[in-house]
Amino acid sequence: MLLHMATEMRKKLVIINSVLLIIALNFNPVYSQTGSGEDTITSDQIVLLGTGTPNTNPDRMGPSTAVVVDNISYIFDAGPGVVRRAAAAARGGIRGLRARNLTKVFITHLHSDHTVGLTDLIFTPWAVGRNVPLEVFGPPGILNMTNHLLAAFEEDIAIRINGRETGNIAGYKVNAFEVKPGEIYKDENVTITAFQVNHGTWDHAYGYRIETPERVIVISGDTAPSEELIRNSEGCDVLIHEVYSTEGFNNIRNPRRKAYHSSFHTSTEELANIANRIKPKLVILHHQLLFGSTPEKMLAEIANIYKGKVVYGNDLEIY
Repeated sequence: MLLHMATEMRKKLVIINSVLLIIALNFNPVYSQTGSGEDTITSDQIVLLGTGTPNTNPDRMGPSTAVVVDNISYIFDAGPGVVRRAAAAARGGIRGLRARNLTKVFITHLHSDHTVGLTDLIFTPWAVGRNVPLEVFGPPGILNMTNHLLAAFEEDIAIRINGRETGNIAGYKVNAFEVKPGEIYKDENVTITAFQVNHGTWDHAYGYRIETPERVIVISGDTAPSEELIRNSEGCDVLIHEVYSTEGFNNIRNPRRKAYHSSFHTSTEELANIANRIKPKLVILHHQLLFGSTPEKMLAEIANIYKGKVVYGNDLEIY
């Protein structure tokens, strides 16, 4: 009798553990399952550090996405709040996003909402222990921007190095690289390609294709529909794309505002058509402009045209 009860209990525990594993696999996109049946953490993670716009939504920091491979972080754009969001992700277990490990950033374009956090990336990690220069890659103008930021904070730098803080003499420095479309960076973890996108009247606005050992990730940057993006997204696994609600846009009464957004950004209908051509395994929406609509309606607008997997990105989500 006791043996029978113990056997039944073991069966129930097996069922419960199986259910818990299924839940983990379905709801935590960082986990995958190996052929042996063991669940393991993948070697790369996408961390949404900021999904916001210039609108001052306290729940959404400025645009910034981290790709972390084997605890090395590659950050794309530096919107306001980037270092604090990285610290929150590090507290959650993403060691590559500890402040002193923030050593590389790739800027899509020089709009302020994508670059205000660059000052933070230069100085805050240095103040808490980073001892190597920050490497900054971006379009023409990024060198001028970083030089001016360093000049603006020259008194802070002098006090931290020569005052009682005795800070290290390397961590505040910046190695800035003005890049052109094409392969711009490669190491043992990633190959990164920049490509031109159509962001209204900006002469230089980039998207990025990131190839890791496990998958291909494309970050659109800010853009209206772009053939270059489609071409560079061929075979990608994840497309992270900005978007605005078609329904919300249609309710805008100011013609100048409508003309601006339609030439600088991508509507839900346009993105759905882009996704139908690219056919990624996952589309992540970020830099979402609702114009009074809702996330549910935005997803529905896309689902009317594109039947693949689409998620509405939020700060600190991990994929």
